[in-house]
Amino acid sequence: MKKDIIRLAIADDETLFRQGITFILDKEKNIEICIQAENGNDLIKQLHQTDNLPDVILMDLKMPDLNGVETTKIVRKEFPDIKIIALTSYYSKPFIMNMMKQGSVAYLAKNASPSEVIHTINQVAIKGFYYDDNVMSVLEEVSIKNYGKSKEPEEYLTRREREVLKLICEQKTTTEIADLLFISPRTVEGHRNNLLVKTGSKNIAGLVIHAIENQIFVSNVEL
Repeated sequence: MKKDIIRLAIADDETLFRQGITFILDKEKNIEICIQAENGNDLIKQLHQTDNLPDVILMDLKMPDLNGVETTKIVRKEFPDIKIIALTSYYSKPFIMNMMKQGSVAYLAKNASPSEVIHTINQVAIKGFYYDDNVMSVLEEVSIKNYGKSKEPEEYLTRREREVLKLICEQKTTTEIADLLFISPRTVEGHRNNLLVKTGSKNIAGLVIHAIENQIFVSNVEL
């Protein structure tokens, strides 16, 4: 299932790349490109000037004047409902961890295929975040290195909350979680809201990072 219309902004100082990705995405019936910005300052200016904010931003990390990392911080503060996909040529652990911490909800390498870009945009629109296997592996590796392998699940989370959190980490939708746990989507939303409050996470991506860092979730391991 895809979100009906996804309003998308693209922030990238490379004109050829920006126009190329626009050409590709314009062919997608459910994606509407509403902003093209050449750097962070340009993006912030356009966001303040529009009455119809984008749902998702493709954010290049390396831009002049105001880079993607600093721009992400500003967007997260001033426009918290906009979801940010980090876009970079540097698919490295430090970049991934830093952008996840700053609030990006997905990470794309610039050499990703058009189908990967489209898939990521749709997944972010539907679920609120999308971490591919490479990103999940990096998060888990850093978690194990920094926090150790034996940390117990946090006691203030109920069994049901941990079940919901595990399924969120497995990137299940609200409807899929409801079906798997035999509860209503509204109940799933309630558990998710409780998880956000209890963990102090600002969004679903933050929940995933919290779960991995605290060893509440490890791939292929039951809670």
